[in-house]
Amino acid sequence: MTEWWEREDLHYRDGALIFAGRKVDDLARQFGTPSFFYNGRRLIDNVERLHRALDGAGLTGRYRIKYAMKANRFMPILTHLCQSGLVGIDACSPGEVEHAIGCGFAAKNISFTATNLSNRDLQRLSRIDGLSMNCDSLSAIRRWGELGPGRNIGIRVNPAMGISRAQNEKLQYSGVNTTKFGIYREQFRQALTVADDYNLTITKIHFHTGCGYLTPQLEIWNAIVDNCLWFVDQLDTVEVVNVGGGLGVPHTALDSPLDLNRWAAILAEHFRHRPQTIEIEPGDYIAKDSGLLLLTVNTVEQKMETVFVGVDAGFNIALEPANYGLPFHPVPALREAGDGRTVTIVGNINEALDVWYAGITMPQLKEGQCLTLINAGAYSSSMASNHCMRGEFKEFLLL
Repeated sequence: MTEWWEREDLHYRDGALIFAGRKVDDLARQFGTPSFFYNGRRLIDNVERLHRALDGAGLTGRYRIKYAMKANRFMPILTHLCQSGLVGIDACSPGEVEHAIGCGFAAKNISFTATNLSNRDLQRLSRIDGLSMNCDSLSAIRRWGELGPGRNIGIRVNPAMGISRAQNEKLQYSGVNTTKFGIYREQFRQALTVADDYNLTITKIHFHTGCGYLTPQLEIWNAIVDNCLWFVDQLDTVEVVNVGGGLGVPHTALDSPLDLNRWAAILAEHFRHRPQTIEIEPGDYIAKDSGLLLLTVNTVEQKMETVFVGVDAGFNIALEPANYGLPFHPVPALREAGDGRTVTIVGNINEALDVWYAGITMPQLKEGQCLTLINAGAYSSSMASNHCMRGEFKEFLLL
């Protein structure tokens, strides 16, 4: 039986889970748990798939891909992506910019977008020659202008429309509710005035409105792009339109992979007769399904009507299930024959939020067995904390 998540680099063979050509149970035995493992080939495959879709839509030479490094900043991953020459970087803090440069990326290939920057942040960034700066507030435009009048800048805008997997509001940066991100239409003229006061030339319009969207949300995506072009049309100096990231991957058997050809066709339809270069900032799409989190089952016990399977790590090292309701599908490293049963996978943190997956039917799990969580390559280790002083984990890039 083939599982919905199986593919060439992640599948069962003779009952053993294989990832990037290695037996997952062997990886757990050699290196221990909890551990993140990332497939370097899958990372590059994901980027190349984006290039093929955009090229196939007739956008060759019209776009740039910037990896959103907040998804996963593990140095070997950044270095691996840098050496591929296929991506630049989307950064959202001074530390990320410096880390990316330390991994080999040139400042000119880094697009910076953040919110509520301090004067210290701005001063630190202003010293980096070649950095592409996107300001997301009137205050940021003014203070950036005070540090360096006469520069080129980008402006992050807010179209008051959001997009996400299953329209999950926790994943939306824009929408019905007013958010802290970007400049709304009502403020845009004021933003242009502030930029003009400091002789700043607006050469980029940037927008990012949500995360994890799949094919059912592409009509919303189409409307968002159309809406944001209003901002572009108010200026004759815009050379680049950054459409953000947010492209998602399947999390359950009910999800289908994002139709990249349709996604790219939407961009082509909007930009075919425009002179601007397109920037895309995927993080999830590049990194998420390239990673596994390996855990060890330490407790199997029924309490009332629920069978709990406890493992040796909690939500503090991979926050998405608890924070955003995004499931990490659990997969045993060794698949044994026999009837399955419904269990709830829980961690070792003393918090009610510490539930990995509730009510899933799985093969019999035993204490001491390796259990993996798929889709752990993005927004897991990068968001980890040391809550309850249980923040220890290892990371490995498989090449």
